[in-house]
Amino acid sequence: MLASQKITLKLEQKYDSSWNSDFDYVFYSGPLDAYFGHKYGRLGYRTIYFESEVFDGPDYQGNPVINYCSASVPYTRIHQHAHFAPWEKHNSSVYLREFAKETDPNDIPFYPKRLPADMSLLAKYREFGEAEEKVSFIGRLGTYRYLDMHHVVGESLDLAARFVAFSSAWEQFPSFPNAEH
Repeated sequence: MLASQKITLKLEQKYDSSWNSDFDYVFYSGPLDAYFGHKYGRLGYRTIYFESEVFDGPDYQGNPVINYCSASVPYTRIHQHAHFAPWEKHNSSVYLREFAKETDPNDIPFYPKRLPADMSLLAKYREFGEAEEKVSFIGRLGTYRYLDMHHVVGESLDLAARFVAFSSAWEQFPSFPNAEH
């Protein structure tokens, strides 16, 4: 797909909506408020960061990911990627503790918070988003919804199929994948 001359991929660049005129259509998966330059303020997000450790042994926890839901545990998950390739043998292993925190302006947002103040801002951003021509806002950040990854993939595949069907009439194609606000 990326070999197509109709697709342009730009990496490690902050998106700038002034680029829109360079493309026939844009699928934007970044933060909805960032697309509009935080015109009405920042939507609330949580972000994550990791701390890694080397375990002197092949198995630290017996599973690739274990969630920790207790308020007494400071991290939310431990990841041990060696379990994703169980056919490999290791004398030691790296595991990662995942921590959640409030998002600062320089952080990468991960999880929309959707508190009452956020929902008020979201309504304003969605109004502007729906007026954008030839732009669809997709994924967790673009639609400001918490989505599990299998839902993101499924919704993206559905959106791609609908886009192909509508590609001759882009003006009718919706800016947001579904009508949920």
